[in-house]
Amino acid sequence: MAWPRVSVVVVTHDSREAIARTLPALAGELEPGDELIVVDNDSADGTPAAALELVPTARVIETGANAGFAAACNAGADAASGDLLVLLNPDAVPQPGWREAIARPLGDGSGWAAWMGLVTEDGGRVVNTRGGVVHFTGIAWAGDAGRPVPAGGIAAAEVSFASGACLAIPLERWREVGGMPEPFFLYHEDVDLSLRVRLAGGRLGIAPAARVDHDYEFAKGPAKWRYLERNRWATILRTYPLPLLILLAPALLATELALVAIALAGGWARQKALAAVDLLGWLPRLARERRAIQASRAISAGEFARRLTPDLDSAYLGRAADSRPLRFVLRAYWSAVLALLGSR
Repeated sequence: MAWPRVSVVVVTHDSREAIARTLPALAGELEPGDELIVVDNDSADGTPAAALELVPTARVIETGANAGFAAACNAGADAASGDLLVLLNPDAVPQPGWREAIARPLGDGSGWAAWMGLVTEDGGRVVNTRGGVVHFTGIAWAGDAGRPVPAGGIAAAEVSFASGACLAIPLERWREVGGMPEPFFLYHEDVDLSLRVRLAGGRLGIAPAARVDHDYEFAKGPAKWRYLERNRWATILRTYPLPLLILLAPALLATELALVAIALAGGWARQKALAAVDLLGWLPRLARERRAIQASRAISAGEFARRLTPDLDSAYLGRAADSRPLRFVLRAYWSAVLALLGSR
């Protein structure tokens, strides 16, 4: 039996076509003693039966409802028994050598508390994410998304957050930090999880030899904006240390005003308003969760802040990514914040 034992959790929802590509490739990578757990969120296309047909040794858990990605991940992790938990999207196809590469950081001395594989698209020619990036306003995106995969490859490195498309974490540590935040339903759960790992003193990295090719599509309907905005704020309120929150208050207010204008211009103002309503209803629970998370914080606010960025350099952010005056202002503001935080 190979060590470590790997438990791969694949969350599905009407994913029959996607798993027809992913599960055979995954099954060919797994070692004796590894386990595949498929958690199905009430598919109507026969996904659970298809999963068992493709990989008869898989364990299929049917939630009976669309519980969301976070809740399904937690259900899969609860059923897991391996040393290393790996979350894999149903449309992220592992490439040859994936299993050995995704498990390697557990024993190679890298010191990572959680990590991700290199996520590509377009048949491996284009980067989907080489490590998540988190702006100090909580806006997060896939690093280097849309850029060609470098001919010389990508080096292992520390990242700000590990993408849930292919995320590895020792099962014991997953349970220590509390898994995914289930009320999020969808989006930003991996950011929140990663920031909690960092608050506990852990580092996050990328194992680029563990490649998966992702059939990615950014547009997922108007509700995506609602989930992104409410979950961004929930993550900030849960994970940002108080000194950082105080210093960021002016920037967060300015960002909120800018996003209202952007939402109005972009036709998703209703979703922005619904996100605000959701967040207001969540505040009592978020306050309780914040107290528990911050009570276990093992690093200073300054250490936490240094993995955030002032630059809005994502292709998804439009003109803001190319504005030199805005970049100058954000960098100057962030330099002042870091100086004031010091080692606190």
